[in-house]
Amino acid sequence: MWWRFVLLGGLCVHVLGAESRGKPGSEQDPGRGQGRTRPRRDPGGAAGASQLSHGPPFASCRLPLTPAEHKVLDDNTHETGFNGDDGSYVILTWVGDGTGVILVLSTFSAPIDSFLDGGSSRLYRSTDYGKSFHDISQRINHTFIKEEFGVSVGPGSSVILTADIPVVDNPGGIIFTSVDAGATFKFIQLPFHLAQPITYHFLNPDYLVALSIDGSLWLSLDFGARWTKVYDGVHSYSWGAGINLFFSCIRVDPVEEDERGDLLLKKTSDLGKTFATIHEDIYSFGYIGAFLFFSVMEDPRTPRVMYFSSDQGETFSRALLPSASTEQFYSILDGDEDMLFMHVDNPGDTYFGTMYTSDDRGILFSKSLERHLFDGQRKSDFTNITSLRGVYLTNKLDLDGRIRSVISFNRGGTWRQLNKPENVNCEDQVKKCNLHIHGEHSRNNRLVPMLALSEPTAVGLVIAHGTVGDSLSSSQHPDVFVSSDGGYNWRGTLRGPHHYSILDSGGLIVAVEVQRDRQVKTIKFSTDEGQCWKSYNFTEQPFFFAGLASEPGTKAMNVSVWGFRPEDDGQPMWVAVTIDFQSLITRECNDQDYEEWLAHAAQGAEPDRTGCVLGMKETYRRLKKQSVCRNGRGFEVSKKQSSCLCTREDYLCDYGYYRHVNTSECVRQPSAANKTLEICLNGEEDELLTAGYRKVPSNRCEGGFTPQQAMQTVIRPCGVKPSPGPPEKSTSSVTHFDTPRERLVLILVCTGAGLIVLIAIVSAVLVVRRVMYRHRCPEYRFSNLRIQEDNNGVTLDHESGTSSNGTACHQDSDDDLLV
Repeated sequence: MWWRFVLLGGLCVHVLGAESRGKPGSEQDPGRGQGRTRPRRDPGGAAGASQLSHGPPFASCRLPLTPAEHKVLDDNTHETGFNGDDGSYVILTWVGDGTGVILVLSTFSAPIDSFLDGGSSRLYRSTDYGKSFHDISQRINHTFIKEEFGVSVGPGSSVILTADIPVVDNPGGIIFTSVDAGATFKFIQLPFHLAQPITYHFLNPDYLVALSIDGSLWLSLDFGARWTKVYDGVHSYSWGAGINLFFSCIRVDPVEEDERGDLLLKKTSDLGKTFATIHEDIYSFGYIGAFLFFSVMEDPRTPRVMYFSSDQGETFSRALLPSASTEQFYSILDGDEDMLFMHVDNPGDTYFGTMYTSDDRGILFSKSLERHLFDGQRKSDFTNITSLRGVYLTNKLDLDGRIRSVISFNRGGTWRQLNKPENVNCEDQVKKCNLHIHGEHSRNNRLVPMLALSEPTAVGLVIAHGTVGDSLSSSQHPDVFVSSDGGYNWRGTLRGPHHYSILDSGGLIVAVEVQRDRQVKTIKFSTDEGQCWKSYNFTEQPFFFAGLASEPGTKAMNVSVWGFRPEDDGQPMWVAVTIDFQSLITRECNDQDYEEWLAHAAQGAEPDRTGCVLGMKETYRRLKKQSVCRNGRGFEVSKKQSSCLCTREDYLCDYGYYRHVNTSECVRQPSAANKTLEICLNGEEDELLTAGYRKVPSNRCEGGFTPQQAMQTVIRPCGVKPSPGPPEKSTSSVTHFDTPRERLVLILVCTGAGLIVLIAIVSAVLVVRRVMYRHRCPEYRFSNLRIQEDNNGVTLDHESGTSSNGTACHQDSDDDLLV
C-alpha cells in the first residue's frame, strides 16, 4: 500500500486512491517551487467545502475509552515533526510486507529548471513502522526527485527513485535503486531520458522495462545497472505471461507515424533478441492475466473492433462486441483467469454504455448491464468486492437521469439495487429507499475522500461512503456504511465522510473524519466490524489532515496519520503520528473466538440452495464480532467448499438468445431464428452449436439442470490465419503490400480464392446439414460476426477473454484500459 500527499495552495486534499495489489493508497496536493516565498496554506480555501445537507439520521454505537485504554494508547503513540522541511509535495510509501520500513519523500511539483540554486528533495526513512524517522537525503546525494514518478516500489524490498534533471545538459536521466528497502541506494546514469515510470516484471524484480522520451523501448535484466535498447518508435508496452513482452509501435513508413490506428502489435519472447508481429492496424492494446486484447482500426474511416488472445498472441479471435467509433471507447473493467468485464461506451457524450462479461476464451460476450455509468473523465464506479467471491458493485445512469447503485453476487449474471440499511429510514415522500454507494464519479467531484474498501483476508467486510434514498445524491453529505456479509445487508456506522482502513485481517477498523476547514486530532476505531466505535485523541496539537496510512496486507496493527500544522510564521510543518493498536489488543485469538459462516446465505433461497453462488457453497471460519482479540500476522483465511446442483440461474443465455421476461428460459432472438453464419477462428471454421445456454464462467455446479442438448463444437478447415512470419531480429523490418498495384493484385487473388472456397464450403455444408438435421432438433449456430437486430437495428453482442494478474488491471487503454 502506498499513499501520496500533495497540498495545493489552500487545504485541497485530493484522495487519488492509487492501488498497489488491490490496496488503496495515494493522496496528493499540488505544491510550489523552491527558492521562492513559500505560499501560505489557507485552511478556509478548501475547494468543495460547500455546505451539504445530511441524509436520513441513524443511531450509531459509541463506547467511551477507559482511562487504562487511554494510557496504553498514549504510551504507544509516536509523533514526528519534519522541522524545517520545505517540500510542497510529500509521498509516503511502505516498502515490503512485515519490514516496518516507510519512506517519505519531500519534493516539489514545479519543473527543476524553474528552481533557484541550493534546493533539493529530502528523503526520510523509518524502520519501526513510522514511530521514528531519519533523514537519509545524503544517500541520494540530495538530488531532486521527479514528483510525478514518486517512489516506485517493486516486488520484495526493491525501490527506484527517478531524478528530476534538465534534459538538455545530460545525455540521459538518473535513477537511484535500492534492493534493501532504502538502507542503501545505487546511483545509475541512464543512456536515455524516461518518459514514464519504470515498469517491474510481475515476478522478477531484476527485469525492468522503460520507455524513453524519444519513443525507444529499453530493457534491463540486472535491476537497472545495464540497459539495452529493444525497439524504436514504441507507443505502449506491457509484460505478458512468463517473459513475454508486448508493445505497439509505428510502421516503418514515416508518413504513417502519426496514425494512432496504424500501429503494429509486436512481442518478444526472449527478452529482446527476436520479435514477431501479432497484428497490424492497432489502435490500443492491453494485457490482463492470461489474456491479450487489442482494438483494431482496419481503416481510418471505420470503427474499431476488439480482438482477444488466450495464448500470448499465437492465435487470436475477434470478439462478439459492438464496434467502437472514434467518439467511443472500450474499457476493461476487471478480469481473472475465467472471465473478463468489458465496458463499451455509447455514442455521443452520454456518460454511459453497456457492460459485457466474457466466456473463458475471450470471444463470446454476454450483455451484463445496460446504461453503465462512465463519466466524462472516463472513470467507472465499477468495484470488485474482494472480501467475497463473485461480488461486484457499480453505478448506472437510469432513464430519469439519476444515478443508482447496483450490486451483483454472481459475477455480473444479474444485478439488483442495494438493500436499505437496517438502521436508516427514508423520508415518507421517498418512494424507493435504497443505499447508493459513491464511487470514482463522486470522488472526482470531491464528494467523498475515498472509495469502497474490502480485503480478501477480511471475509465479507465492506466499508463504503453512501447515501440513502431514491438515488445517489450530490447535495447530501455522504455517510459511512458497513456490510459484514459482502453487500447483502448494510448498516450506517459513521456520520459524514471519513478516511478508513482495515487492520488485523478485519479484526480492527480505524477511521479519521474528513474536516476540510478544521484540524483533526481524533481517530476512531472498532473491533466489531463497525457496530460500535471508540475515539482516541492522538495529539494535543491538532493539524490539517492529509492521509491515513497502514502497512500493506491488512495484517499489521500500526497506523499513521499524516498532515501539516501551521507554525508561527504561517508556514507548514509536516507531522506524522503512528499509533500501535497491538499494545491495546494484546490477546491472541483462539478457536472459541471464531465461528463457521456460510457465505451468501442472506440471499433467502430454498434450504438446499442457501449459500449457492456460482455453483458452490463456501463456509468460512471467521472472527466473531464480539471477540476482542488479535488475528495476528499468521492468520490465514480458511473455508470449506461443496458443489451445488445446477439450475437455470447457473447458465447465461448464449449468443442469439435472450432470457424471457416472464420465465427463466433462454429464448431465441426472432431475427436470428433462421440465420446461419460460419466463422474462421484461429485459421479454422469454428461452427459453434448451442441449445441457447452456456454455463457462467467460474461456475462449479454439478448435475441438476442441463440444457436439452449440450453445446457442441465442430471444427473444419477454412483457410489460414495470416501468420506473424518467422521471428525477426531487432534490426529487421516488416514486409507490406504498400503500392496500389500490389494491393489490387492481392485483393483480386484473395477474392477469387475466397469465392472458390466459399462455394465449396456452402455446398458441403448444405449436404452435411441435410443429413444431420434430419435426425435432430435444429440448433442455432453463432459466429464471430455481429448480427444486426432486424427490428430495431440494435447490435447483439457477446464475447470475451479474461484474467487479472494481481497487479494493475488498468494498463493500456486510450485513457482507461483500451479506449
